[in-house]
Amino acid sequence: MSQPGDQLMIPSARRLMESLRDIGYDTPAAIADLVDNSIDADARNVDVTIAAEGSDSWVRVADDGGGMTAGRLDEAMRYGSSRNYDGEDLGAFGLGLKTASLSQCRRLTVATRTSAQGRIEIRRWDLDRVARRDAWELQRLTPGRCPAHLIEPLKEGSGTVVLWERLDRVLDYARPDGPMAMRRLEGLVDEIGEHLAMVFHRFLSGELRRGRARIAITLNGKWLEPWDPFSRTEPATRELPRQWLPLRHDGKTHRVGVRPYILPNQVQFSSPEAHARAAGPKRWNRQQGLYIYRRDRLIQSGGWNRLRTADEHSKLARIVVNIPRAGDALFRTNVSKMNVILPAELRPALRALASGVVGQAQDAYRQRLHLVKPGATPSPVVHEAPGQWRLADDWGLLVRVLEEELREQPDRLRRILARLSGADAEGGESAVS
Repeated sequence: MSQPGDQLMIPSARRLMESLRDIGYDTPAAIADLVDNSIDADARNVDVTIAAEGSDSWVRVADDGGGMTAGRLDEAMRYGSSRNYDGEDLGAFGLGLKTASLSQCRRLTVATRTSAQGRIEIRRWDLDRVARRDAWELQRLTPGRCPAHLIEPLKEGSGTVVLWERLDRVLDYARPDGPMAMRRLEGLVDEIGEHLAMVFHRFLSGELRRGRARIAITLNGKWLEPWDPFSRTEPATRELPRQWLPLRHDGKTHRVGVRPYILPNQVQFSSPEAHARAAGPKRWNRQQGLYIYRRDRLIQSGGWNRLRTADEHSKLARIVVNIPRAGDALFRTNVSKMNVILPAELRPALRALASGVVGQAQDAYRQRLHLVKPGATPSPVVHEAPGQWRLADDWGLLVRVLEEELREQPDRLRRILARLSGADAEGGESAVS
């Protein structure tokens, strides 16, 4: 309650909006935050478009969700929206739409309608206009004052369209219409596709908890296929038993569901293409570790959260951690939804579990070094005469050298190792006196 003499202190619009641009988003994460809003709006289809038009390039995320009324749109465009989030919403802070978008562009426009017959409501934050006036001026626009690609997705019915223009952070080049900038946009399409296929893989595949609906995401007109971090279609993938770790909060005990996976080593994969795909957007070493989900949405993809250090020999270990619905306050997630701070009470049990899983992952990795088929036992090397050398004597060193030299030719590496292994097993062909 205010007291006599109290004064409302409204922050500078120019300073606050500019400073919040550096909250920690990269472009794929920013677009994923917009897809969260589409899922919360009950969308079944989300279309992401990256248009390379030089300095006039733009990014659009359009969905067929329920849309928003004028009042709800105004509130959605407010920094620190007062919207109440329910137990299934992916949103959490009331900042994502604005901070995610304006971390990448200087002009954010949102158009929405609640039915095919309803009015199209349009609002815009223009950072250049805000900077000039240093005022929280949210523009209200009509369809006639907006580009056709903003309105076009709403012609058939309800939904929401988010449009980014003046992509100063995406096209951070002296010549935003130059060839380097355009190549960057082309590469960005692949990065965004990989990220969305990973973060929303449960939504894309329909592997969801009750009450959730499968969605479809298109990127520049192409359907995204889910990326399974655990390669569960590979015959050699090992799915370890699920465990439930207790977590106390407010006098109650919650259960944190954890399921470890040991991925196949390179030789055990069904094909070189399958092995390359399993590497993930961040590639093998950085994809090992914890995969933390909130409401079926992947928040963290890899990393050990200071439980242990990552190394080459543990890269086949990936562990699912599902945040319980009542556990949001305990698992602190950053605004960009890219990292999680684990509850202190959970860390000892999770560290012990991770240690056991990594031990098995290291065994699987060493199987590749020895080229032992699953279930087989290597035979000891018998030296028949002094001075005789067998391939198995330095097998690990040989494999490491070949892997380094043939890193870009996995299929050739696979064939060479298989032939060498077969020669050594026959006893004599690989012996050198």
